[in-house]
Amino acid sequence: MNNISVALSNVSKTFSEVSVVDNLSLVIESGEIFGLLGPNGAGKSTTIRMLITLTQPNQGKIEVAGYDVACHPNLVKRNIGVVLQQISVDGELSVWENLEFHGRMHHISRPERQQRINTWLEYVGLSDRRDSLVKTLSGGMKRRLQIARALLHEPSILFLDEPTVGLDPQTRRRLWEIIQDLNSKGMTIVITSHYMEEVEFLCDRSGNGKPGRIGIMEGGKLIELGTLEQFRTKYGKAIALKQTQDKLESQFFPDSSAANDYLDSLSDKTGVMIRDSNLEDIFVELTGHQLN
Repeated sequence: MNNISVALSNVSKTFSEVSVVDNLSLVIESGEIFGLLGPNGAGKSTTIRMLITLTQPNQGKIEVAGYDVACHPNLVKRNIGVVLQQISVDGELSVWENLEFHGRMHHISRPERQQRINTWLEYVGLSDRRDSLVKTLSGGMKRRLQIARALLHEPSILFLDEPTVGLDPQTRRRLWEIIQDLNSKGMTIVITSHYMEEVEFLCDRSGNGKPGRIGIMEGGKLIELGTLEQFRTKYGKAIALKQTQDKLESQFFPDSSAANDYLDSLSDKTGVMIRDSNLEDIFVELTGHQLN
């Protein structure tokens, strides 16, 4: 299990007799950056909640950092960092006080705690705001503080749930750089996002030089798994798009040459566009949903 960070085996979860996660099996390797996608109600949030010990599965086995989530939740918590979509830092405390409290909760000794706080504040660019009340920070600064807090106890796995939602493009890019750098240092990253280009960018340019994989969920099941390049090879590296009334029709092709041959064969080329396929095209093809 040393080279495996997360392992789910035949995991299911129901709420009020409704199946939310259905017989899910998945392995995430150590040092991997893994994107989990799905339309609303697909089961991805429940999956993440089970991985971070907030929800118990009805059946199946989950191991995180080598520990059984059901049997050793405290050991799992010591090995994971979590950044949730909701702002969860205390606005009435200072930046430093938020991290000090978190460090004490993890029983980090005082000298080590002070050193780590300084290190991670510098890493996320908040050293100059250490004494500021959190409620005075921008949204991007609060998210960077959440990341610093999640890293304070030096976890081996970082879970990011919609980490850049509501942030401006420049701040999002800065967080992408932080995520890539952490991954390059060997940290396993598991990310969910409604920003398709975010998952595409991070997984295609993972920090360890190896493309990260993407899992697509629908109806509680994992319906596709692989790298972006594997998806594009399987479904088509080029796509033809045509707007017809209120519907956008699409057709995949193995490459741009085949797509252009198709375009040349049309007697009416009005409204037809040829371009490289991307993750959103494949997601819509698989689920029938736009991810928004």
